[in-house]
Amino acid sequence: MIKRFMQYYKPHKKMFILDLCAAFLISMCDLIYPIITRNMLNDYIPNQQLRLLITSAIVLLVIYVVKMLLNYFVTYFGHMVGVHMQADMRKEVFNHLQKLPFSYYDEHETGTIMSRMVNDLQDISELAHHGPEDLFLSVIMMLGAFFYLCTINVALTVIIFAFIPILVYIAIQSRKKMHVAFHESRVQVGVINANLNNAISGIRVSKAFNNAHYEEEKFLQGNNAYVKARELSYKAMAYFYSGTGFIIDLLNVVVLMAGGIYTFNGWINFADFVTYMLFVNNFISPIKKLINFVEQLENGATGFKRFTELLDQPIEQESVNAHDLKDVKGHIEFDHVSFNYESGEEVLHDISLNIEPGKTVALVGPSGGGKTTICHLIPRFYPLEQGEIRIDGENIKEISFESLRKNIGIVQQDVFLFTGTIRENIAYGNLNASEDEIVEAAKRANIHDYVMTLPEGYDTQIGERGIKLSGGQKQRLSIARVFLKNPAILILDEATSALDNATEILIQDALDELCKGRTTIVVAHRLSTIKNADEIVVIENHHITERGTHEELLKKNGLYTRLYQAQFKSLE
Repeated sequence: MIKRFMQYYKPHKKMFILDLCAAFLISMCDLIYPIITRNMLNDYIPNQQLRLLITSAIVLLVIYVVKMLLNYFVTYFGHMVGVHMQADMRKEVFNHLQKLPFSYYDEHETGTIMSRMVNDLQDISELAHHGPEDLFLSVIMMLGAFFYLCTINVALTVIIFAFIPILVYIAIQSRKKMHVAFHESRVQVGVINANLNNAISGIRVSKAFNNAHYEEEKFLQGNNAYVKARELSYKAMAYFYSGTGFIIDLLNVVVLMAGGIYTFNGWINFADFVTYMLFVNNFISPIKKLINFVEQLENGATGFKRFTELLDQPIEQESVNAHDLKDVKGHIEFDHVSFNYESGEEVLHDISLNIEPGKTVALVGPSGGGKTTICHLIPRFYPLEQGEIRIDGENIKEISFESLRKNIGIVQQDVFLFTGTIRENIAYGNLNASEDEIVEAAKRANIHDYVMTLPEGYDTQIGERGIKLSGGQKQRLSIARVFLKNPAILILDEATSALDNATEILIQDALDELCKGRTTIVVAHRLSTIKNADEIVVIENHHITERGTHEELLKKNGLYTRLYQAQFKSLE
C-alpha cells in the first residue's frame, strides 16, 4: 500500500523534495532559539557582552524572517503538491470509471462513487502534503533536541525522552480503534451521498406523489447512521487525544521536577535548566504534529484504501487480437446465445438470429423476457459467455470496443442528456462535427425548427438531464446525435413508448428517416410501430417462441396475435 501511494509523488518529486528541505530548515530554526538563549544566560549577560547580545538578537531576527519565508513556501507549494497528486488520482480513477463494465454501475450507486472521488481524495491530499512534512519535521526536531541536550546532561535527557515510547504505545493502540471507526465513517459518508443524489435527482417525483415526509425519513435513517459512525470515530479520537495529551502534560511535570532537582543539587546550572524548559516546549510542538499525523494517516489511509478498491475493479477486457471493423455492412448473427447476469438469473437461452444488412428486425414480448439484454449484448455492454455474436461474419469478441460501438447507434426510452447546450448534446454524436453538420442532423430529427424559436438557438442551456425540454424534444435531440454519429447498425429500445400519439408520429417520421440504409433492431410494445418490420421476433420466457412478418405471425394465432388484438381493442 505504501509503495503504491509513493508512486504518486514521482511526477512532483522535485517540489516534494524542496518542501522537505524547507521543513528541515524550519526545524533547524526552531532549534537555534534555545541554544542562543543558553549562551545569553551563561555568557553574554553575566559577562556583560552587550555587543554579542545585540548580535545574537539580530541573528535570531534574521533566522525568523527566513523561517517566515520557508513557512510560506511549505504552506503554499507543499499544499500544491497535495492538490496535484489529488488531481492525478482523480484523473486516473475517472479514466478507470470509463472502462468499467455496465455490471459495475448496476451494483454501485452514483453518490457512493462520487464520495470516493471527492471526500476520500481530499483526505489523501492532506496526508500527501502534511504527512511526510510533519513526520520529517518532528523527527528532526526531536533528534536535534535529544543530541543537543545530551551535551548538557545525558542522564536528565534520557529521563525526559523515556516518556516517548509510552506516548508511541498509546498512539499505536488508539490507531487500531481509529482505523475501524474511520473506515465505517467513510462507508456511511458514501451512503448518505448516495441517498442525497437519489433524493435530489428524484425531487420532482417525490413532490408529485407528495412523499416529502417519506424522503425525509429515509434521509434521517442514513443521517443517523452517519452520526453513529462519526460518534465511534470521535470516541476513538477522544481516547487518542486525551491519552497523548496527558503524557505531554506529564512530560512538563517531569521536566520541572527532574530539572529542578538537578539544578538544586548543582548538577546543572540555572541557564541549563531554562534551556531544558525551552527545548521541551519546542519539543511538545513536534509531538503534537506526530499526534495529528496519526489522525491524518488514518483518514488518508482509509481514503486511499477505498480509492484503490475502486481502481482495482476489473475493467472491460478486449481480446489481445482485437481489431477494427472496416466497411461495415451490418450483418448481425446470434449463434446459440445464452446469458446470465452475475446474480445467476438466466435472461436469454439459446437465442439464434440472422439479421441481414439493411433489414429491420423487431423484438416483442412480455417485459423481462430479455429484449433489452439482446440490445446490450451487441455492443458488448455485458460479456458474453455462451454462444457467439457476429457482425459481418466477425465475432464481436475479436472487435475492439471503440470500433464496435462506433458503428452502433442507440436510441432509448430513457434519454440521457448532459448539462450544457443543445449544440453540445447533438455534437456528442460526433465531437468533430461542423456547425452545418449539427444543423443538418437537427433538421433530419425534426428538432431544428423548435431550436430556432429559442432566443439563444443552439446555445440554449437545457438544464440537468435536459429538464427544460419536453420528453419529445429530448427524444429528438437523442435522434439528432445518432444522425450525426451515422452508424451502420441502429438499436431502438422503446424509443417512442413514453410519448403521446401526436409526438410519437413526429418522432416516428424522424426514426423512419434514421433507419434508412441501416440494419435496425427495434424493441417496441406498441405493435403498430413495427408492423412493417422485415421480421418480428417474439421473445417469451427468455426464448424465441415465434418469428415472421406481421401477417405471418397473425396467422399463427399465438402470443403475437394475442398481444396485437389486446392493443387493437384498447385503441378502439
